[in-house]
Amino acid sequence: MPDADGHPNREEINLPAVLHALADPMRYRVVATLVREPDGTERTCSSFGLPVSKSTRTHHFRVLREAGLIRQVDRGNSRMTRLRRADLEARFPGLLDLLASNAPAEPAAS
Repeated sequence: MPDADGHPNREEINLPAVLHALADPMRYRVVATLVREPDGTERTCSSFGLPVSKSTRTHHFRVLREAGLIRQVDRGNSRMTRLRRADLEARFPGLLDLLASNAPAEPAAS
């Protein structure tokens, strides 16, 4: 059963939900960005630079969280996001390596 914030436990992370979450280019971009970061890196939702409204961004992060790809923690007035690297590697060995090798290029800074 997911925790109060909607994070499934490791055993509840399932491949169809993960693949569904990754099927969207915006969500794939978030995970691909986190895969390239050192383990344990936390970022705010707005730091990913997604070209969508705040409500749409919230929806994308909810899908990622409920699929078990990310963990979000409230830190004051920010919500920090990190990749659930150990859980994903335990459930689907090699998936993160595959995502890293197929990650889209970072968008150029303006």
